[in-house]
Amino acid sequence: MKKEEKEALVNEVKERLKQNQGTFLVDYKGLTVASLSKIRRELRRTNSDFQVIKNTLLRIASEGTASEALKDHMKGPTALVIARGDVIESAKVLVAMAKEFQELKLKAGQISGKVMDEAGIRKLSTIPSREVLLSQALGTLKAVPGSFVRVLAGVMVKFLNVLKAIEAQKAEAN
Repeated sequence: MKKEEKEALVNEVKERLKQNQGTFLVDYKGLTVASLSKIRRELRRTNSDFQVIKNTLLRIASEGTASEALKDHMKGPTALVIARGDVIESAKVLVAMAKEFQELKLKAGQISGKVMDEAGIRKLSTIPSREVLLSQALGTLKAVPGSFVRVLAGVMVKFLNVLKAIEAQKAEAN
């Protein structure tokens, strides 16, 4: 690769690193072309990119970005996963692919400059998706006024039952 090509690659990766939600580093050693293609396809569905890049170029590209925190993990065969969309969905795909392909090893990841190891990525993948969390929050917010209305309605029903009992009692007395 010529120097100009390397500079162009570094600039392109740097721009993508500036505009991401999170990044992950994985060890891809031993994976076949078919398995790499499947991993790329699955990650594209979550608006994520999978790119094999030299560690020295990645270190240079990550300077001044949140991904700079991953410098210590840029050793050995490394592929970069850039999550432009939902980071949790990307983590779920990576964990699922690591289960399917034993050769794929999760090295580290970062969200907003906070580094997480393999256990952190696996834990992140267990969090429900954004849509599920929003629906749970909405359900909780909706339940509170509904419960309040039912309590008020219960008071009214009990009051009406007491009035009917008094009316029945007076009717018997007459």
